[in-house]
Amino acid sequence: QVQLVESGGGLVQAGGSLRLSCAASKTIFVINAMGWYRQAPGKQRDLVATITSGGNTNYADSVRGRFTISRDNDKNTVYLQMNSLKPEDAAIYYCKAEIAQPRFDSWGQGTQVTVSS
Repeated sequence: QVQLVESGGGLVQAGGSLRLSCAASKTIFVINAMGWYRQAPGKQRDLVATITSGGNTNYADSVRGRFTISRDNDKNTVYLQMNSLKPEDAAIYYCKAEIAQPRFDSWGQGTQVTVSS
């Protein structure tokens, strides 16, 4: 398994910014894509953004232009810079790592983001 530790969540006013970090433990496994997902109360867990080991990114339409995902491959750490936050961005944000061989996913424990209007 790969342990993921998230940090950076908190309470912010609408229009503000937060930066989330997710660090993967040292591992013998090769991590391909890493990403962020979020889950609001009573809703399913949705993709926010992903980034491959080569730096290719993908964003949900709702965050494109406001959020930026980046990655430090040497540190096995992925970041999510969130700007212009809206109340609807409030959720628990989860980090995911996709391992290539054998193929499995690891999830972090989640970090709460609260946006006040």
